[in-house]
Amino acid sequence: MDDERAIALRLAFGLAGQVAIVTGATSGIGRASAIALGRAGATVIVDHLPGQEREAREVQAAIEAYGSTALAIVADVTDEGQVASMFEQTVARFGTVHVLVANAGVQDGARLQDMTLEQWRRVLDINLTGQFLCARAAAREFLRRGMQPSVSRALGKIVCMSSVHERIPWAFEANYAAAKGGVSLLMRTLAQELAPARIRVNAIAPGAIRTPINLGQRDSEAEIEALLRLIPYGRIGEPDDVANAVVWLASDLSDYATGATLFIDGGMALYPAFRGAG
Repeated sequence: MDDERAIALRLAFGLAGQVAIVTGATSGIGRASAIALGRAGATVIVDHLPGQEREAREVQAAIEAYGSTALAIVADVTDEGQVASMFEQTVARFGTVHVLVANAGVQDGARLQDMTLEQWRRVLDINLTGQFLCARAAAREFLRRGMQPSVSRALGKIVCMSSVHERIPWAFEANYAAAKGGVSLLMRTLAQELAPARIRVNAIAPGAIRTPINLGQRDSEAEIEALLRLIPYGRIGEPDDVANAVVWLASDLSDYATGATLFIDGGMALYPAFRGAG
C-alpha cells in the first residue's frame, strides 16, 4: 500500500526530476517535509548542523526507501559562506535546485526584562536572516539555470516556514514573534519582486504542532487540555499536516499561488477565545 501511495503521489505532484533543499531537516517539520518531498519524487538535500549526522542519515534512508535520492549536507543557515557552499555542492552533484524549504528555526524565550541581546540575535539570525540568505542563494541559482518547462511551470519555488505568531502576539517570546513577523513581510516582498521571473515564494504558518521545539512528551494532560482550547479544530497538529502543504506549494498544482501564507493551525489564528464575545 505504501508503494502504491508513493507512486500516486509522484504522479499527482510531479516532483520527479526536481531537486529540493530543506533546511533544518533532521527533526520535526523539516524532517517530515524532507521525507514527504522524497515520497513525492523529489531529490532532497537534508540540511543539518554538525553533530546531527545520525539523524540526517535516518532522514536520508527514509527518503531513499521511497526510491528517491537524498544527500545530507552540513550547513549553518546563519553563515553566508556555508549557505553558498550548500548550494554549490548541490549544483555540482545534481545540476541545479528547483525548490527551497527555508525551515530551520529555534525558540529561546524569556521575559523582556530578562532577555539577553545574545538570545535576541540568535533567534533573529536563524529564523529570519537564515531565510534571507537561503532565499537569496536559491533565487541566484534559479536565475542562473533558466526555465525548464518539461520539469516545472515555475523557474523556482521558495517555501518560507513562518508561524501563527507572525499574526498572534506571543508574550515572553518577543524574539521569535519579531522574527516570524519579519518572515511574513520578507516572503511577500520577495514574492512581489520575483514573480515576473516566474519564481514563486509562499509561506506556511504552523500552529501547535507535535514537534520537539513545540510540544513534547513532557507536556502534562492539563497543559495539552489548555492548548486544545485555543484550537477550534480540536486536535494538535502533526508534522505531516505541514509537510503535505509543503509538497503542494512545491508542485505545479499551486502554480498560481505566490505571496500567500497557509495557516496550518486548526483555526488557532482565528482567536477562538473571542467566540461568543462579539
